[in-house]
Amino acid sequence: MTALITGASSGIGWATAEAFARLGYRLILCGRRADKLAELTASLGDQVETYSLTFDVRDSQAVAAAIASLPDAWQAIDILVNNAGNAHGLSAIQDGDLADWDAMIDGNVQGVLYVSKAVMPGMVARQRGHIVNLSSIAGKQTYANGAVYCASKAAVEALSTGMRLDLTQHGIKVTNIAPGAVETDFSVVRFKGDTSRASQVYAGFDPLQAADIADTIVYAVTAPAHVTIADITILAAAQAAATTIYRT
Repeated sequence: MTALITGASSGIGWATAEAFARLGYRLILCGRRADKLAELTASLGDQVETYSLTFDVRDSQAVAAAIASLPDAWQAIDILVNNAGNAHGLSAIQDGDLADWDAMIDGNVQGVLYVSKAVMPGMVARQRGHIVNLSSIAGKQTYANGAVYCASKAAVEALSTGMRLDLTQHGIKVTNIAPGAVETDFSVVRFKGDTSRASQVYAGFDPLQAADIADTIVYAVTAPAHVTIADITILAAAQAAATTIYRT
């Protein structure tokens, strides 16, 4: 099995690479930070074969060029994990920052489209494959001060459904995974590096960890051939809804 993971340089992408390595999958590790990809490759040691691609999913030309540059031995991608994404800012929509909006729409929506566009034709030609899209509980439940982020993740939900409708006839499975509160760099990015504010998001309860989401991805991609895990919402035990968390 060969798996391509976007956003592999941190968080859920990194944890997914580690989980796939334990399964013996060959890994195409994609991200914007070549140094972090090199660190991940080194941490995996000689467990599995890896190949790194450095690009920003928001750049359609860079995405297409990077994936087209894969050597012949790496062209047959069995699993695509569309993990790269971001949240920027937390404010009422009338006070939103246009640059934040662009970053979220471009990364969370167009990024999924650009990478999938580069990978799907090969899957269709081979009549097999599995695409895993990372949406969010925010794609299912819109919350105050997060309208654009929620909209971007709702778009991922719609894309997952649409992909499944179009690709199932070609032997391609599509899984949508919607995590709740996961303790990664997510909130640090959202709050522009304010680690104190970010830490408050996870205070008073045990949040999900990146490895929990990686385990869920493994569950989906290792299901029997006749089974498609179409959609999973995974929450911390203390979380009942997008913004309902019971803290001690």
